[in-house]
Amino acid sequence: MATAKQLRFGVKTAPQNTTYEGMLRVWREADAIPEVEHAWVFDHFMPLGNDPTGPCLEGWTLLAALAAQTERLRVGQMVTGNTYRHPTVLANMGATVDIISNGRMDFGIGAGWNELEHSSYGIPLYTPGERIRRLGEACEIIRRMWTETTPTFEGRYYQIHEARCEPKPIQKPYPPFVIGGGGEKLTLRVVAQYANIWNNAGGPVETFLHKSAILDEHCAAIGRDPAEIERSTQFAVDYNDLAATRESIKPFIAAGATHLVLTLRAPYPDGIVRRITDEIIKPLQEG
Repeated sequence: MATAKQLRFGVKTAPQNTTYEGMLRVWREADAIPEVEHAWVFDHFMPLGNDPTGPCLEGWTLLAALAAQTERLRVGQMVTGNTYRHPTVLANMGATVDIISNGRMDFGIGAGWNELEHSSYGIPLYTPGERIRRLGEACEIIRRMWTETTPTFEGRYYQIHEARCEPKPIQKPYPPFVIGGGGEKLTLRVVAQYANIWNNAGGPVETFLHKSAILDEHCAAIGRDPAEIERSTQFAVDYNDLAATRESIKPFIAAGATHLVLTLRAPYPDGIVRRITDEIIKPLQEG
């Protein structure tokens, strides 16, 4: 499934085992390079991987700070865990970051999954099916909070009554929804209904193609043009072999991915954004 759409590249700096100053250096460098269109952090409270003991900055407060320190990049969470915050609170947070960024926020959200964080913080971790149904209700509430004056919603999991969110986001009718996840029966149905961008969590290109086709089917079932949903995926950058990273991206572009996130791991080499622009982004844009 080849695509004629413009490729949009971004960087992701997971805020674990690093510093605010280190990430800010990368984001400022990216902000000055037009080929890099978007930048991301993640929404976790402790480091992912085998060792949860290191530093990990909170994602939304960090995003607000980085939004204030940049001028051009689109900014977002890849992706927010819906279980961590009530949707009304999250709507207010997202509106605030969109205002701080002068309308540059992409609103990333997913169902939530990290068992250790939930158990450590005393946050309920519901069954996968319930988490995804909650995600759907949350998307509906947040969209209403951003477009209606005093929305009321009576859902299975969330109920709100004349909830206010002022001021509204700058972007109209609301910031783009970036929904992450790949569950074929439930998650991709939520993606079909609410997402402007679908972020594929990873795996081989064959899995990406399969899930993208399932998403098309869910769109058809509700009468939505699947071309309205941009396809996104993430790639870990190998600092020692940027050519290999570049080659790993090509099959996904051929499969229809246009929103491409290059994940940078700390410590960040000096000038790394310029290097990936020259050795990964520009060659792929040029075909």
